[in-house]
Amino acid sequence: MAPSFDWWAKESHRGTPVVVKMENPNWSMVELEGPSEEDFLIGDSPHSRPRDKARGKNAKQLTWVLLLKAHRAAGCLTSLGSALLALGAAVRRRVASGRTDADIDPEPETSGGIREKENPTVKSRFYSCIKAFLWLSVVLLVFEVAAYFKGWHFGAANLQLQYIFTTSFGVKDFFDWVYSRWVLIRVEYLAPPLQLLANVCIVLFLIQTLDRLILCLGCFWIRLRKIKPVLKQDAIADLESGEDGFFPMVLVQIPMCNEKEVYQQSIAAVCNLDWPKSKILIQILDDSDDPTTQLLIKEEVEKWQQEGVRIVYRHRVIRDGYKAGNLKSAMNCSYVKDYEFVAIFDADFQPTPDFLKRTVPHFKDNEDLGLVQARWSFVNKDENLLTRLQNINLAFHFEVEQQVNGVFLNFFGFNGTAGVWRIKALEESGGWLERTTVEDMDIAVRAHLHGWKFVFLNDVECQCELPESYEAYRKQQHRWHSGPMQLFRLSLPDIIRSKITLRKKFNLIFLFFLLRKLILPFYSFTLFCIILPMTMFIPEAELPVWVVCYIPATMSFLNFLPSPKYFPFIVPYLLFENTMSVTKFNAMISGLFQLGSAYEWVVTKKSGRSSEGDLVSLVEKEPKHQRGVSVPNLGEMEEEIEQQEQKASRKKKHNRIYMKELSLAFLLLTASARSLLTAQGIHFYFLLFQGISFLLVGLDLIGEQVE
Repeated sequence: MAPSFDWWAKESHRGTPVVVKMENPNWSMVELEGPSEEDFLIGDSPHSRPRDKARGKNAKQLTWVLLLKAHRAAGCLTSLGSALLALGAAVRRRVASGRTDADIDPEPETSGGIREKENPTVKSRFYSCIKAFLWLSVVLLVFEVAAYFKGWHFGAANLQLQYIFTTSFGVKDFFDWVYSRWVLIRVEYLAPPLQLLANVCIVLFLIQTLDRLILCLGCFWIRLRKIKPVLKQDAIADLESGEDGFFPMVLVQIPMCNEKEVYQQSIAAVCNLDWPKSKILIQILDDSDDPTTQLLIKEEVEKWQQEGVRIVYRHRVIRDGYKAGNLKSAMNCSYVKDYEFVAIFDADFQPTPDFLKRTVPHFKDNEDLGLVQARWSFVNKDENLLTRLQNINLAFHFEVEQQVNGVFLNFFGFNGTAGVWRIKALEESGGWLERTTVEDMDIAVRAHLHGWKFVFLNDVECQCELPESYEAYRKQQHRWHSGPMQLFRLSLPDIIRSKITLRKKFNLIFLFFLLRKLILPFYSFTLFCIILPMTMFIPEAELPVWVVCYIPATMSFLNFLPSPKYFPFIVPYLLFENTMSVTKFNAMISGLFQLGSAYEWVVTKKSGRSSEGDLVSLVEKEPKHQRGVSVPNLGEMEEEIEQQEQKASRKKKHNRIYMKELSLAFLLLTASARSLLTAQGIHFYFLLFQGISFLLVGLDLIGEQVE
């Protein structure tokens, strides 16, 4: 033992020391030196140490390494506990400041320009159905747990029915008799219709997956062959020739309503469009009912007028039809007849100066072209998890759906903004109508029925911003999914009677409306939010693992192809899309059956993120008063920003508690608890994580809070 003690007491740097440093609050190993040559010299060499000494040294070093790793793991667990406590505190604060979606809000504007109050009975009917499923699942869970502890260990879809028929129920107690009757009722009456509905949804799911796969293959073919709309050589030459080239008269319209966060940057962007001043007129179509906002927008317009820009301010006294009515009113102006094209931008959109030069020339010598649509890009796509998930969806919509339909069909739904219309196409198609909340899709369908072609430019982008709060996103999605169903009911007779080919009719009716607007939210909500949890309580009806796991994963993977850098968010994306299905399904039903909420029109709340970027760019650039910089100097601008921040800090933020999502969360969590009794692994994990997703969304823990 003496030699061993003497080795431990020496201070010489021999062996493999471990170098550590403290990373508050954890210890972590940052360097481990390699073994020296002496560690491998064993035997009769005079420089070698005894074998037992080497073993003792290595054992001690291994012990220290293991202790350090164990300490680090303990520190990670401590940090995880602190993070969970912080999350719990955030949940408590949000719940305390939250308001349920049953609270009274300012009544939303309808497409008719008046304010209508929705029938509370109609509004709560869908919620009542979800609550009925929730309470039924709770009762059945208690019943199934009691049966489990009494020995009824039935696996999913593998019931031992001979046990029921051969057992003498006179010996068994009353509970066994009731449960055996319940099993027979499940087998005879409940399982067949549930399995039939599940099979129908599975078929629809497969059709939707096939459609998504075909679209992705079409996009791959476009990239492989480098197919894109190209300008004719004479159009390019005209652009380079100056004032004598192809510069038709263009009308630019910006419809807005109480958009005080973003009006400056949108007006500045269109006023800086690179187009001959004598060939362009900008209309600011202000529907604001706030006098302060009206005054601010009017002053901004007057500033640009003083800089020589041809821009006019229009405000309607009678605000019928909201955006469609606003655009219709502007097109009735007498001077519109002097213009050939109209470019439309929403209030938060910022076209680049060369936007018109990259879009309008496509109309030259192409008399049957009615619309040129640019894609959107987002200034706040990485602001939070909600904006990232939205960007994934919209990237697929533009790069895959819009581009493929534009190349192979010359038709797609107009996105309502960042597009240029031939005014003749608008007039021949009937102009803007206020009959739905999706006036952009309405005019696109009618123009397509009249034979007009569309072009989508995937390489021309127009910046805008995404909703950063779940409340704003939810209201936007409700309008986007209820409006198409209204339009489908109204336009179906016109589609059937139209003179377009059967191929185009099939595309409009089945692909454009039914498959992508009706079937998608129907099977997504029904299959994963109702049928799947119910199969846990009625195990005779089952969903295969490939329906629960592999097909949804494949669908999500296809959606990520246009935005591969967001692939780490594939699991949150899949769960969130299923969570949003309750809103989309409710909106689809409202639009299809013309319920009160189908006519709701709520302006999507803007945060003004892009406005902040514009102010910074104005500071960095040299002042050019002739370009209409609205902030006179840096000092005044900083003072104004500071005042706005102080006002914003005084505003109390709140979040909503969404009762439909919370009810579905508890329904799914109850079903996941039931799946434990039959040891269904993949079903349990799917139900558990999907229930947690609904819980987070129901408590409004995704996205920003609203003021």
